[in-house]
Amino acid sequence: MLQIGQPAPDFTLTNQNGEAVTLSSLRGKRVVLFAFPKAFTAGCDAQACTFRDELPQISATNAVVFGVSADSPETLKKWKQSKKLNYDLLSDSSHAMLEAWGAWGIALGSLIRLPIAATRSYWVIDENGILVDQQIGVGPGESVTKAVASVQRLNATPA
Repeated sequence: MLQIGQPAPDFTLTNQNGEAVTLSSLRGKRVVLFAFPKAFTAGCDAQACTFRDELPQISATNAVVFGVSADSPETLKKWKQSKKLNYDLLSDSSHAMLEAWGAWGIALGSLIRLPIAATRSYWVIDENGILVDQQIGVGPGESVTKAVASVQRLNATPA
């Protein structure tokens, strides 16, 4: 598992438009990443739409938001358009980043066992690339609330 206070491991993933996004290229900005199991599902819709609605508050802290799942860029593009999401979605179809970041495993549904997928999680990375907060296995709304509180704490602390 990643350690808070340590550099976040770099990655390059493809966004919903087929463009490469590399974490290290975002230095100078705070980064909020959230992992979700599957686009077009109720919990993921709730999580993604709440991040959408909170984006102005997050952006005010010099932070950007990215959602990450194993869904294809094409699926992510359709979902982004469908839910009017105002941030990029990243495809980790090989789940290499999700595994390295400790968020790949068995998802449990309310009554049924779902296939192996991304574990709903969030990470907050400061402008120097240091992991400052994370939670692996978190509820949809809780991931947003905790991530927003974390970037607001960073904003209150001089860089």
